[in-house]
Amino acid sequence: MAPTRLASKPIGVNENLNGIMSRGITTRSKQLATLKTYKDSLKAPNKRKADSPLKDITAKRAAFGDITNAFNKACTNTDKDKAMVAKKVTVESKMLPTLKSIKPQATLLNGKASKTKQLQKAATNAIETVQKHFAKDPPKQTAPRAQNGILKNMIRRSMGKENQNQSSNSAKSARSDVSGEPSLYTTALENISPNEATKDGYKVISEKLDKVNLDDSHRSLEEQTDIHKVPEGVVDFDKENWSDPLQVSRYAMDIFTYLKSREPHFLIDDYLQRMKGITSWMRALLVDWMVEVQESFELNHETLYLAVKLVDLYLTKSSRTQPEKDHLSKEELQLLGASALFIAAKFDERIPPLVDDFLYICDGAYTLSQLLKMEITILRVVDFDLGIPLSYRFLRRYARCARVSMPTLTLARFVLEQCLLEYGLLGLPDSKMAAAALYIALRMKSLGGWTPTLKYYTGYTIKEILPVVLAQNATLHKKPKSAISTVRNKYSHTIFFEVAKIPLVEDSVLSDIS
Repeated sequence: MAPTRLASKPIGVNENLNGIMSRGITTRSKQLATLKTYKDSLKAPNKRKADSPLKDITAKRAAFGDITNAFNKACTNTDKDKAMVAKKVTVESKMLPTLKSIKPQATLLNGKASKTKQLQKAATNAIETVQKHFAKDPPKQTAPRAQNGILKNMIRRSMGKENQNQSSNSAKSARSDVSGEPSLYTTALENISPNEATKDGYKVISEKLDKVNLDDSHRSLEEQTDIHKVPEGVVDFDKENWSDPLQVSRYAMDIFTYLKSREPHFLIDDYLQRMKGITSWMRALLVDWMVEVQESFELNHETLYLAVKLVDLYLTKSSRTQPEKDHLSKEELQLLGASALFIAAKFDERIPPLVDDFLYICDGAYTLSQLLKMEITILRVVDFDLGIPLSYRFLRRYARCARVSMPTLTLARFVLEQCLLEYGLLGLPDSKMAAAALYIALRMKSLGGWTPTLKYYTGYTIKEILPVVLAQNATLHKKPKSAISTVRNKYSHTIFFEVAKIPLVEDSVLSDIS
């Protein structure tokens, strides 16, 4: 006869029945209810298969529900399965030290006596043995310092050695939790009765721990403020924000020193001499278009600066290594800019634009495969190194250390962004470009010159940045062209304090370092 199939679970079925087949640890109240239900079911010794209490229970559970009440295996009413059910109940009963005895009635399966009675007797004997152990030799409380931390591992190692020598008596071992309540969930490596040598070890280590002065560690953190000692007359910006974890003042100086040390790895040379068909005017048009894209998508300024840097790095390295016939053509120049923006957005933006957005801004000039292929090519040429020092990051650092106001910082950003269009300034270090732009902004706003604070945090003197200052000022004095006027129009808006409308200064004013 084929085994009876399980029907759908009716409403109101006791959920504790599922605990009979569970392998997890349930609460004691559920275990008692489970045991009582099972004992009631054993009162009918000749119960037929059709009357099984598991007949109407389905093997279903809710997602992320209590997995201890789940029955995931197909249940058949065979002799072997009924024996397994009884066996699982006895295993659950071992977890209840408060029960003294379990005496179910004999159960017959297919005319033969089952092993349920024998298993129940063995479980009862085990429980009585454990109860006698707790009554005769109650567990001793361990010192609070020994319950956690360093001594916990020593306890387990010592217990493991004792249990290896006393494997025959492992059934009588148990442990107590922090609250002192006895627990039967004892592993093979745990023992609650340490020997005298172990107790002496606890005492020695506890005395050593009591001698530790926690104030020493706190004092050592305070002493770290002296790592970067600023010279006299310089405002220690990092020390003032030392307690703010978001400022990372402990590492800010080291971070920007490291970025300056990486600048020689990303130098841009005069790559247009090696390329045919691409001019500095075409590059200026491309950068102007990238600024417009940055404004349209409301991208971070770091994304724009990184994308422009990727364009120049790609043209520099590819023109060196590739033959002339494989150089980038002017028809692919916009594709290069779009792919560089795509990479920079994924690197710096929290929610970067989709690839379809970049195809849209190219007005359908390129396909998806062309954009993705160019993306892969750029990453391979730059060796997947996107941690490039950017002039915009240096500018923000210098302005914060000098406590520059937002309008002055915006003016310096306008100077720096306008210089992105200038091909002749590509070979200059980004940190020096940022310092020069900030100096020009201070002079245009009549806020003084190069202070000792700026000299310390930038690492440049006024004489070192003066040639860069004059080159940037010459770029600002060039006659505006309508074809590349995005940057000027952008910073003429009230959001940017209309800094593009501020009158320029002459070189003589910038050269006056007195």
